[in-house]
Amino acid sequence: MADMYAQLRANVHLLGSVLGETIFAEQGEEFLNRIEAVRKLSKASRNGDDDARGQMLAMLAELPDHELVPFASAFNQFLNLANIAEQHHSISRNCDELVCVPDPVEQLLNRLLKGKAKLEPQHIQAELEKLDIDLVLTAHPTEITRRTLIKKYTHLIDCLSEKENPQLSRLEKKRNQLRIRQLVAQIWHTDEIRDQRPTPVDEAQWGMATVEASLWQAVPEFLRQLSEQIQEHTGALLPPHVAPVKFSSWMGGDRDGNPNVTAAVTEEVLLRNRLTATRLYLEEINLLHSELSMSRCDDALRQEVGEVREPYRVVLKDLKKRLQRTQEYLEQRLDGYAPDNRCNSLIWQRSDLLTPLELIYHSLLNSGMHLIANGSLLDTIRRVHCFGCTLVRVDIRQSSDRHADAIAEATRYLGLGDYNHWSEEEKQAFLLRELSNRRPLLPHHWQASEETQEVLDTCRLVGEQSQEALGSYVISMAAAPSDVLAVALLLKECDCPFALPIVPLFETLSDLDNAASVMQSLFTIDWYLGYCRGRQQVMIGYSDSAKDAGVMAASWAQYRAQEALVEICRSADVALTLFHGRGGSIGRGGGPAHQAILSQPPGSVDSRLRVTEQGEMIRFKFGVPQVAVQSLALYTSAVLEATLLPPPAPKPEWRALFDEIAATSVEAYREIVWHDEDFVPYFRAATPEQELAALPLGSRPAKRRADGGVESLRAIPWIFAWTQNRLNLPAWLGAGEALKKAVEAGHRDTMREMFKQWPLFSTRLSMLEMVYAKAEPNLARYYEQILVPSTLHPLGEELRQRLQTGIDCILDLTQEQSLMELTPWSKESVALRHPYIDPLNFLQAELLRRCRKENDSAELQQALMITIAGIAAGLRNTG
Repeated sequence: MADMYAQLRANVHLLGSVLGETIFAEQGEEFLNRIEAVRKLSKASRNGDDDARGQMLAMLAELPDHELVPFASAFNQFLNLANIAEQHHSISRNCDELVCVPDPVEQLLNRLLKGKAKLEPQHIQAELEKLDIDLVLTAHPTEITRRTLIKKYTHLIDCLSEKENPQLSRLEKKRNQLRIRQLVAQIWHTDEIRDQRPTPVDEAQWGMATVEASLWQAVPEFLRQLSEQIQEHTGALLPPHVAPVKFSSWMGGDRDGNPNVTAAVTEEVLLRNRLTATRLYLEEINLLHSELSMSRCDDALRQEVGEVREPYRVVLKDLKKRLQRTQEYLEQRLDGYAPDNRCNSLIWQRSDLLTPLELIYHSLLNSGMHLIANGSLLDTIRRVHCFGCTLVRVDIRQSSDRHADAIAEATRYLGLGDYNHWSEEEKQAFLLRELSNRRPLLPHHWQASEETQEVLDTCRLVGEQSQEALGSYVISMAAAPSDVLAVALLLKECDCPFALPIVPLFETLSDLDNAASVMQSLFTIDWYLGYCRGRQQVMIGYSDSAKDAGVMAASWAQYRAQEALVEICRSADVALTLFHGRGGSIGRGGGPAHQAILSQPPGSVDSRLRVTEQGEMIRFKFGVPQVAVQSLALYTSAVLEATLLPPPAPKPEWRALFDEIAATSVEAYREIVWHDEDFVPYFRAATPEQELAALPLGSRPAKRRADGGVESLRAIPWIFAWTQNRLNLPAWLGAGEALKKAVEAGHRDTMREMFKQWPLFSTRLSMLEMVYAKAEPNLARYYEQILVPSTLHPLGEELRQRLQTGIDCILDLTQEQSLMELTPWSKESVALRHPYIDPLNFLQAELLRRCRKENDSAELQQALMITIAGIAAGLRNTG
């Protein structure tokens, strides 16, 4: 098996050796030898050598303060370099069959056309044209790596790819090696941790950097590959307008619990998005202007430009001038000026780009120049269909209580009573009366409170935008029809001229159970049916539902909610788009996207899908063009398969058993998290939860309420903290106890059948297996020994026993000898990092002990932050 990873290991060794040379040059031989000694002792310790473990701990405890930062940095950067080698391996020409599976689109097309399905090519083409996959990039603070380092990591991947070229000359090889050494040196001498917390605008710029550096190239390449595959199987090219995957963003628009996101911030982000798009399109138009020097054209183009020698360049020159005017206008706006807005002279709508480009495209086709038409020009047209004039569409997200409070303030001012004290029926009646009333509700001279004014300013900003620049208005903590109608009224009062999609987000267990009845009530309202125009998005929350009830109960509640919503929307003749609020980690709904999509209820995908891509997962999936192409193919194939070959509905006995498992799991989860009085003090002592607040990750506070406890802690730091001490508790607590009880009740054979035949249950067990494999109870015990008061140790022992219970149940049900036996690549990937993550964990525990007992120095704080970054990098997910 090791031979299959020889190339990967060679690249890991290469990058590690170069890092070692860099450390030697700065810190000297003695320091480098200590690092190597700790690495070897760590490896021996993991193999059961207690003496080696003791020696390693002694060495870490004796580190002087001035060596803490470089020591932590050495292990952190090795793990980042290992990630680079692994990411490169997945796109390498030397990639082995266990890592680089065949193209998922190609596999699916063969199954659809030649397998049992035997669908007609025209049917598949029609379904492809209907696909509507919206990947929503979010700035949740899980990307711990600085943008400047991410760029250097990307350049290293390019060097590894170049190194594989067998045609390189000796001089080219030498220059490649030098460039690798230069990049590793740059990485080593760059601070890993930001010195300031990013602003929402910084986060949005980071998202744009991913689009600009990778997706801008990946999207046309993916569509070209897809078109070639379709042509091979159906004989027809993919039409230029087909863009199955588009992008939205919460960066700069998500104000739920983030006071730093204001209407002014959102406006700036919208302008910057346009400016980046304008600059990128200018580069494309300049390229096309240099290429399209032909003189022959069709009558439509000739009528447009007259008798000129180079008709295509005339059109492109005019387009270039409009883009330049747009760039100047946007730059002036961002500089604080208010230039004349002559939208007819600017590039503001998708059609402003498409009309001239399609005129050129059809003229080339009609003039017999198909080869030229389907080159760079087609790539540009496809970019326009995917990215529009703004690259991403920005969602607005706000909590339901902020809308209710704004309306309540208005009703009190007008002497109508307190909206917040009305019943749901009274709220709906009032909202519908005002929505149908032509007169405004809010008087122009009214001076609202600061919080209410911010809500109104946001709604007013929405109305001032082109609808193409915006995605949806998402309401977090939605629980009733009035939550949706309240947003509609606020938008109306702020003169929004279009029907922006309003998306309720159902997050807690009770809200998920109530989601279908809320939507059913909305669909009985004629006014709302007219507003939504036969299309409705509903967002399913994974993070908060899992935090509320544990992953097992949450996954079943999410599944049942989707089933009910599909039926409600079908009855109301409304096209449903489910919006999945998934995180990067398993505890927040993360995991392999392809597997997750195919495990959804039958009929719940139906050509349409919206899903969040968060934090570091954006970089891992879309940060490198070749990897991004693979990710786009995975999403497209999964949604197409779920639409054309939906999974079977679960058997009644499976549903009944999952009901029992979910009920037991939520009881076991809440018994610990909600009802054990030792849990909160144990959590805060055994993990770096409190220290995480000091880490300048994202613009959003770690808690919804500064004075709140675990219940107010956001799902991300909740997961992040348990990931750091390697117990991974939120991703499995409650599941093992429920599975064990079901086995003891005689349901083992039924659950094995469910595992083999029901994608939902199979996916859930596979995800549990993955988090169990990443959990390290011995490391968690070490944190406990040196950080947690002895009176709380019994709780730690109980948690580790529950972890082992879950592991035993998973192995019993999957009939495997060891965890991840069927996914050797994942197992190898984890094992590759152990000798480097383990020392960081032991060092982090030591640093936490010092910080909590001493006056924590700047060196201690910096080293602690680096261990947090290193563990996150090594595990390849934070939260």
